[in-house]
Order: sequence, then structure tokens, then C-alpha cells
Amino acid sequence: QVQLVESGGDSVESGGSLRLSCAASGVTYSRYCMGWFRQAPGKEREEVASIHTDSSTWYADSVKGRFTISRDNAENTVYLQMNSLKVEDTATYYCAAAPVWGEFCGTFRDWGQGTQVTVSS
Repeated sequence: QVQLVESGGDSVESGGSLRLSCAASGVTYSRYCMGWFRQAPGKEREEVASIHTDSSTWYADSVKGRFTISRDNAENTVYLQMNSLKVEDTATYYCAAAPVWGEFCGTFRDWGQGTQVTVSS
């Protein structure tokens, strides 16, 4: 019943920046872990970053130091700030929600429709 809508994807040059947004509805947003995933053509979907209800964060090694996940509970929105973009960051990016499971996030089971990020050289 959770609805997630991503926005902010675009085509940018290598080294540029983008900020993705994910608006949530139909959920008590502040009680869910939120995550960003991406999938490139011919590749498996991979988790990029996640943020817990206490705002603790996790990042994939490939994006550490370049991407920042944050959340604004008052606006029911999660963000992914992407800096120093590389061609290999090109993918469809998906927002997802998961129930909390102690210190960890449970299974991400609610997904947005995706937003395309294309990084050119």
C-alpha cells in the first residue's frame, strides 16, 4: 500500500551532480527504512544507499564519498544527492521502503517506478 514516486533523473556529463527525490504516500514514512537501488541494462539490481529511522546510513562501496542519502520526515521525502558522477553510474534508479527490523532494515518490498540517470563522457 506504500506508494513511492521518484523524480530528478536526467542526463548529465561526467563529474556533474544530480539530486533524486522520492515522495512517499500511504505510509507512516518515519517508521520505514528507505533505500535507493539502481539497475543498468544487463546488470543485476544493486543497493546504492539506505537510511534508517534514526537517520543512520549505509552506502555501497562504489558510491561512498560521492553520494549522500537523506530524509525529510515532515515532507515524507527521501533524497539522493549524487556528486562526481561517473559513466558507470548510468542506470535506472529506484526508491524503496522497508520495515525496520531491530537495528537493520527488513526486506525492501515497496518500490517506485524508477527514474533514469544517464552520465555521458
